[in-house]
Amino acid sequence: MNGMYFEDLDTGQAFEHPIRRTVTEMDNMLFSSLTYNAQPLHIDRHFCETQTEFGQPLMNSYFTLGLMVGISVTDITLGTTIANLGMTDVRFPAPVFQGDTLHVATSVLGKRESKSRPDAGVVEFQHEAFNQDGTLVAICKRQVFMRKKPAE
Repeated sequence: MNGMYFEDLDTGQAFEHPIRRTVTEMDNMLFSSLTYNAQPLHIDRHFCETQTEFGQPLMNSYFTLGLMVGISVTDITLGTTIANLGMTDVRFPAPVFQGDTLHVATSVLGKRESKSRPDAGVVEFQHEAFNQDGTLVAICKRQVFMRKKPAE
């Protein structure tokens, strides 16, 4: 697994993830259907064209959030996360539309040793997603319970 261990991460460390992903109508429809989200803002083009200021469907924001975190996994936490502890300050400052291409940056905001487990620690990340024009479209802070390097 490529994930980094607790000791490998330092406060202030920054990552520009190489994976870019163009989001599609199918992504939006499948995710909205799988999560029982019948919001016409995501699944009804005619509604969006005639009754919203956007003129087209918005990508489901929870899909955007999941994609933003998911893109970071291969570079940072693959196989070294014990559990996500929570997310805070989740915001979507600009809309994401079908056909947008997203890229993600992550920074380490802080870390601390676990009080209950000597083999683990807590790391706080900030994830930011940008569209193809460089516009910030999503941001969150994520607290992760991370493995320490195995004893040799």
